[in-house]
Amino acid sequence: MKIPYIKSEWKTLFKPEKNGNYVNDHSIVIGSDNKWHLYGITSFAALPSQERYFVHGVGKSLDKPFKEDGRSIDRGTLAWAPCVINKGEYYYMFYGPSPTSLAVSFDMREWFGTNVTLIGEPLMGAHRDHFVLKISEDKYLMYVVGIHNKRGAVSCFSSSDLLTWQFEKFVLTSGELAPLNPAWGAFESPFVVKKDGLYYLFITYTNGAEDNYNNTFVFCSNDPLSFGEYNGSEGTQPITTIQAHAPEILESNGKYYITTCGWNFKPVPIPGAVAIAELDWK
Repeated sequence: MKIPYIKSEWKTLFKPEKNGNYVNDHSIVIGSDNKWHLYGITSFAALPSQERYFVHGVGKSLDKPFKEDGRSIDRGTLAWAPCVINKGEYYYMFYGPSPTSLAVSFDMREWFGTNVTLIGEPLMGAHRDHFVLKISEDKYLMYVVGIHNKRGAVSCFSSSDLLTWQFEKFVLTSGELAPLNPAWGAFESPFVVKKDGLYYLFITYTNGAEDNYNNTFVFCSNDPLSFGEYNGSEGTQPITTIQAHAPEILESNGKYYITTCGWNFKPVPIPGAVAIAELDWK
C-alpha cells in the first residue's frame, strides 16, 4: 500500500467566464485530438437548481490553463457531475441526478442522448456523481453515491457494453456512528485508481460546511467491490485525508495529478476555478 499526498502548490487548470463563474464536479479525459477535455458543473448562481448544463474546457497539456470551448448537455434539465469514458470511437458521458442519464459523442462536442439500463438497482442506490472504471476490455464498473439504510453509501454496477448495468453491491457504507449524515448522504464524487494491484477510492466526505468541504477520504482495497463500512473512529478507516473537493486523479507522462473544484463562495484554493497539483505516493 502507498499513501497519496499532494506534493505541489495548486494552480489554475480551468476557469470559465462566458458560461459560468465556477466549476464543481467535473470529468477530464484525453480526446481523439490528443487534447484534454474537461466537462463540469457550472452556472452563475451557484445553486444546485440552476446547474443545467456543463461547461467544456480544452487544453493541450495539464501544465497550462484550458480554454473555454462552450456548453455541453444544455437541455433545460438538471445536469450534475459528469463522467466521460472512451470506448472505441465513441465517448460516453454519464451524469445525474437520478435517474442515470447517458449521452454519446464521436467528436466530444455534439452529444446524443442514449438509453441506459440499470438492472437490480436498489432504492436510492444510484443517485448522483457517477464514476466509471475500466477493469478489462469487456468489463466496466460504475460507482455512484446514494443512500443505504438512511445513510450515505457508494453503490457499484458492472457492464460489458456501457449501456446495460447490473447492480453488484454497496461497496462503501456509513454506519450509525459516522459523524456526518445530511439528507443526501455525506459521500460525494467517487474516483477509483488502480495502482500496483490495489484499488484506491477517493471520495469527498462533507455535509457542505466550510470546515469539511474539502475533505476527501482515501480508502484502499485489493477488491474494487469492497471498501468496508465507515463508522467514524470505528470500523474501516481511510488511509489518508486529502484536502480537495470532488477531485479527479490524472496520469500524464509518468506523473500523477489531482484536481479540486467547488462553488466560488466556499474555501477552495482558487475561487471559480478547477485547480491542479501534483500527486505523489509514499
